[in-house]
This record gives sequence, C-alpha cells and structure tokens, in this order.
Amino acid sequence: MTEVVEITEAASFQVKEMMRHNEEEGSFLRVAVKGGGCSGLTYGMGFEKAKGEEDDLYEQFEIPILIAKEDAPILQGTVVDYKQSLMGGGFTIENPNAIASCGCGTSFRTSKKAGTPENC
Repeated sequence: MTEVVEITEAASFQVKEMMRHNEEEGSFLRVAVKGGGCSGLTYGMGFEKAKGEEDDLYEQFEIPILIAKEDAPILQGTVVDYKQSLMGGGFTIENPNAIASCGCGTSFRTSKKAGTPENC
C-alpha cells in the first residue's frame, strides 16, 4: 500500500515526544481533513486509541498512522514536517493537492474539494 502522507524524521521525533509526554504510547496518530477555515478545509492531527472501519493504517518511523479513506485522495502526497526556530517550533504541512491556502497555513482547498469556508 502506498503511503498517503509522508512523516519526516523530525516530525516523527516530535510525535513520539508528544506521545510520551501525553501518555499516548500505543495510540495511533490521526492525520485528517475537516471542513472550515478561511479556505474551506483544515488539517487535523491527534491521537486515537482505536482504528475505525473507514480508516487505512500506515506506519512510518514506528508510528501507526490512521487516515480516513475519504481523506486519502485529498492528502495523497502530503508531507508533514516539524520545523524549529528561535521563536519556537511547529508542524508544517505541504500538500501538492492544495490549489489555494490561507495565511494561517492550516486552511486550504483542492480542485476537487472546496470544503466550507468560514470567516477568519
């Protein structure tokens, strides 16, 4: 099965640190798309204890990753990275399917899915 989302080594290190800190070892990392944001869609990441029927399971850097089957076409080819700077750090998401995005960096739309834009 081809990976839908690529998690970089830097992002995987940060995810594992967050799992330890939040006592989420053994959980899955969910990478998701939700409606909203100023461009119509937003990214979501979080931890879940169980895989659902509509989820595909992947593994990278020993992290089990869940992606809903309906989100897979929107996320295909996406790279999740973690960048550190003097002002702090954060996850970055590069999605080759996004045709428009917002200045916040988490809101986007694709040519096939516009989502439901909200006011910023």
